[in-house]
Amino acid sequence: MTEDMIPVSPQDLMKFNCSCENECFNDCCRNLNQALTPYDILRLKHNLGIPSQMFLKTYTSLHYGPGSGLPIIEFKPNPDKGYECPFVTPQGCSVYEARPGSCRMYPLARAITRSRQTGEIIQYFALIEEPHCKGFGKETGQTVTQWLKGQNVDKYNKENDKLMELISLKNQIMPGKLEGSQSDIFYLAVYDLDEFRARIFEKDLLKKFTVPDDLLKKIKTDDEALLDFGLNWVKYMLFGVKMIFGE
Repeated sequence: MTEDMIPVSPQDLMKFNCSCENECFNDCCRNLNQALTPYDILRLKHNLGIPSQMFLKTYTSLHYGPGSGLPIIEFKPNPDKGYECPFVTPQGCSVYEARPGSCRMYPLARAITRSRQTGEIIQYFALIEEPHCKGFGKETGQTVTQWLKGQNVDKYNKENDKLMELISLKNQIMPGKLEGSQSDIFYLAVYDLDEFRARIFEKDLLKKFTVPDDLLKKIKTDDEALLDFGLNWVKYMLFGVKMIFGE
């Protein structure tokens, strides 16, 4: 958390309400510089009914962390429209049911710690009170916990934490910059899921592995299962962490 954030507890009342009646409605969807997680992309491509590669080419831009070499996917904002989100309309978000986790969290920031002994994740929250937003100070009667539940953000946080775990592992085992082919492996398995699936089932990508038939059957149709598999595949391919199939 940074100094300009106000720490809040899950039991604190959430004095914030985003509404089309606010004079700033849609302002937070402009001047955009928003990274997308693999789970964000999974949900958005499903909402739009298009393959991952089409979504990535149409709506996002790719760059690489200057120190890490990790691929970073961001919305491709339109400079002619104030660098706004490609999915914002005068009526609000056109993909609201599949909006990214960071949109669901706003105006909260979230940080986590993980117990080395138990693996338990502890969450910390802070309020980001930005001057352009006029939703602050509006009583909702909801606690932070209740407000977050209403945003359906828990699933996003759970899936996004898996990515953070992978990045943390990379920083421990392979500090410094990924090489081009290593970045390509990362990008394929966690962002471009439909291409990853095609290479598994059409190009024998897993020929060196003995993958249980029930798992192969699941990842053939289930994108969430495929994303989990992809995260584990990256751990093996880049860091030599043994892949364990099944519970």
